[in-house]
Amino acid sequence: MRRPLAGVCTVATACAALMAASCGSGPGRGLPGPAASAPRTGGADRADAAGRVERLTVRVVEVLPHDAKAFTQGLELDGNTLYESTGMAGRSSVRSSRPDGKGARKVALPTPLFGEGLTVLGPTLWQLTWRDGVAIERDARTLAERRRVRYSGEGWGLCHQPARGRLVMSDGSAQLVFRDRRTFAKTGEITVTAHDEPVTQLNELECVGDTVYANIWSSDQIMRIDANTGKVTGTIDASGLLTPREAERADVLNGVAAVPGTDQFLITGKLWPKTFRVVFVPVPARARAVDDGGRHS
Repeated sequence: MRRPLAGVCTVATACAALMAASCGSGPGRGLPGPAASAPRTGGADRADAAGRVERLTVRVVEVLPHDAKAFTQGLELDGNTLYESTGMAGRSSVRSSRPDGKGARKVALPTPLFGEGLTVLGPTLWQLTWRDGVAIERDARTLAERRRVRYSGEGWGLCHQPARGRLVMSDGSAQLVFRDRRTFAKTGEITVTAHDEPVTQLNELECVGDTVYANIWSSDQIMRIDANTGKVTGTIDASGLLTPREAERADVLNGVAAVPGTDQFLITGKLWPKTFRVVFVPVPARARAVDDGGRHS
């Protein structure tokens, strides 16, 4: 069962490969807020021909409130509506609100369903369940259930690639599964790798063009993945967002939502009291040199 865990990396093989090559292991206002950055691109082209993985960290732009009782499993921003799926049997829900928490709407999942990732497709949304084997299609405005579709295996993260007409789903393995956005039928899959090593524990997902951002479960790492090749092109260290006291009461990072039309993202976690609007920025060269022991990559 995906119980509350301390924030430690459990993808030892992939983390070791990344480290060896290029990596180290207050309520706000609404969005888009302070001067939005230029429209972003997917970012998959930032990994050079040698296959080096770009190292990034987060720069906080704004701090927003978050329900500290929400066991966050999925997060997505559509316009000025923030959607969230929460887990735990008997406590699972799907929610919508403004990013500042106002105008909240909440619908509970019936026991024993365990809510997982979600994604929005215009007037509808899909919500996964963990080991219940059903995806729930909902009305995006009212959150009312429309139908359920069966699938095999576990459900973890979910996002939508409109240009490709498909959904992208994770199940905790190194696989990303592609699904038809209307029928939920499986249409393909790809293995995510970093330096030819599989990257497992892929969890909450966010699609931006041909790029998929995947939160690695039980860590503060987010992988930037080229969905066409499965290769990791960047690794984002999102550690240190909570104070030590906040971190004691919270669980792992789990929630990544792109802010449309900008290069900004919303990040939160299970039982976190805050959501952070951030920009992913390169790790300074000096910090990289310290982390790498002065080695050149």
